[in-house]
Amino acid sequence: MAYIHFTDEQKQRANSVDLVDFLQRQGEQLVRSGREWRWKRHDSVTVRGNQWFRHSRKEGGHAIDFVQQFYDMSFPEAVTLLLGGESGVEWNQTVKSAPAPRKGFYLPEANHDMRRVFAYLIKQRFIDREVLSHFAHEKLIYEDKEYHNAVFVGLNENGVPCHAHKRGTYTHGEPYKGNVEGSDPKYSFHLIGESDILYIFEAPVDMLSFITLNRKDWQCNSYVTLDGVSEHAMLRQLELNPHLKSVVLCLDHDEAGIEAVGRLKDILLEKGYADISVMQSKYKDWNEDLKARHGVSPIPAREHPKLELLPKVCAELHDLCKALGTHKDIDSFLAECAETVEPLFASGKTAALNTEAVRECLQCMAAGSLTAMQRQLRQMEQPVTMEQLIQKLQNSYRPHEDRGWLRTKAEQLRQDVSDINRQLQASGIRTLEDKEKLLSSYQRLALDCVKTLMFVELEMLPLLPVREQTANFSMTM
Repeated sequence: MAYIHFTDEQKQRANSVDLVDFLQRQGEQLVRSGREWRWKRHDSVTVRGNQWFRHSRKEGGHAIDFVQQFYDMSFPEAVTLLLGGESGVEWNQTVKSAPAPRKGFYLPEANHDMRRVFAYLIKQRFIDREVLSHFAHEKLIYEDKEYHNAVFVGLNENGVPCHAHKRGTYTHGEPYKGNVEGSDPKYSFHLIGESDILYIFEAPVDMLSFITLNRKDWQCNSYVTLDGVSEHAMLRQLELNPHLKSVVLCLDHDEAGIEAVGRLKDILLEKGYADISVMQSKYKDWNEDLKARHGVSPIPAREHPKLELLPKVCAELHDLCKALGTHKDIDSFLAECAETVEPLFASGKTAALNTEAVRECLQCMAAGSLTAMQRQLRQMEQPVTMEQLIQKLQNSYRPHEDRGWLRTKAEQLRQDVSDINRQLQASGIRTLEDKEKLLSSYQRLALDCVKTLMFVELEMLPLLPVREQTANFSMTM
């Protein structure tokens, strides 16, 4: 669509649209789930006010990126829809879907003993008895009276319970798990020791399993659970305990855990923490490692599919870059590639795309960007090999920053090309700062091409009929 300028105030209004009202007016079915609403068509998605969260991928946001993600729209299209049209009239919301009133926090009533919790955590989860007894003695773990759940308590800086996570102890079917209503996410289950090391986990059983596997001097260290992959509890403990200087991220060995590690590292670096390391379980999580040690078949780890595909996608650029080495006007070549790829994305529909043509154009644009980078660096008397540039490109990829569907990615590519053209057409002599900015723009275009290539490979090709997949595969052989 044509370029539309939105003011910051318009963007803010669009992002504040109530998503429950928005979805209901699209004819979507929603089911109340505590203080949130669950979207029946995407049952892992919950919404509340202008916020959404996809639990299966541990990602979320506000109204604009919701429309981009689930309605496959570009940023301008999403803002226009949420504002009610290009006239800028705000979406005519009906009665606001105000969340249920927040209840006060109360710990579930404790059972007179911990027989079922001890049996579950020791016999089924293989948690060390002495470790479990320590937390029980500190009243950080107990058994509730009504349902016999294991309750993991989080205390605030004054030693007052502010958070509780419940885990079912029944061994048949998927066990219940959830937080007590009113829990403050900044104070989830944790333990603070005297050393400068803080270990980070997704859930209490992960934390207890890790301690069981690494019992030497365990009480000297500090541990905190995130209640998933949110950063709030980690940041609160670092704020309250300035002696904690070294952070070890011990999240699940799966796609969501790997992405969360990258996101949390970025947050920690922004906060000034430089000593950050990662410990990864051999199997899906630390309890699976513990189960394997006791002869129980563990759930295997899952590598991130994009990180597995990334080296292959980058390696395929070598020959193209070599072929482009003799091309005289690489910027004109990039412009031609952009003009070719634009119509391929025009429909915005996966089924209408010629996937092989899309891949060829994206590969050419990525290789052209890298070649332009190499020439610019040579002019700046900073020569590098193409192998070094491709490795730098591969190292710059962050899966947690790779978001959005086809329309979003196509829009980003358009912006990248437009940004490069604007810099190339600027009058006057380029300063060193201008040259470095142009280098960054070339690398951004190459990286966005790689992201889109992986999207085509992982998201689009599986949707094609088997016959077409076979044809595409044979053409790449």
